[in-house]
Amino acid sequence: MRAVPITVTALAAALLLTACSGGDDSGSGDEGKAAGSPATGSACAAGDLGQEVGPVDAAPAAGDTGNVTVTLTNKGKECTLAGFPQVILQAGDDSVPAVQDEAGEPQALTLPAQGTATFTITYVRGKEGDEKSLAVKTVKYGLADVSSTADFPWAYGAVALKSKGVPDATVSVFHLAGD
Repeated sequence: MRAVPITVTALAAALLLTACSGGDDSGSGDEGKAAGSPATGSACAAGDLGQEVGPVDAAPAAGDTGNVTVTLTNKGKECTLAGFPQVILQAGDDSVPAVQDEAGEPQALTLPAQGTATFTITYVRGKEGDEKSLAVKTVKYGLADVSSTADFPWAYGAVALKSKGVPDATVSVFHLAGD
C-alpha cells in the first residue's frame, strides 16, 4: 500500500470542513436559497437519511465514463441539504476527494419528511492495478453537518487518476428527486 501525502489528507479534511454552512447551527437555513425552493429548518444529518445506491451506469472498461446515483430519503423532520456532498474515494490507506462538478450551481434545498434527493458521481474507469488508477473500495460522503457522514461499498472498478491524488471523478450538487 502506498502512503497518502499529508497534503492530500489535509485537502480532504478541508473539503469536508467547507461543507459547513458558515458554522451557523441556528437552523435559519436562509443562506443560498434556491428560487421556488426556500431552505428552512436545520441541516440534514446523514443518520436521518436512508440511502440507496442506483441507478448505476458503470463504466465497462478502462477509459469509459460511468455514473453512480445516490438517492437519499429523509427519515426525520424537514431539513436542508446545501450545495455539494463532500465525496471521498477510499482505496486502502488512500483517500482522495472527488471534484465538484463545475457545471453545478450550489443551492440550499428543503427536504421534507420522506422526501428524496439525489447526487451523482461521474467517473472515468481506470485500469486495474495501474499506478494511474485508484482501486476504490468505499465511498464516504459528508453533508453540511460534517460530523455526519455515510458510506457505501464501491463495486464499479478502479477510478482513473488525472494526476497524483486527483481522481477523474466529479460529484454533482444535490437535486430534489424528480427535478
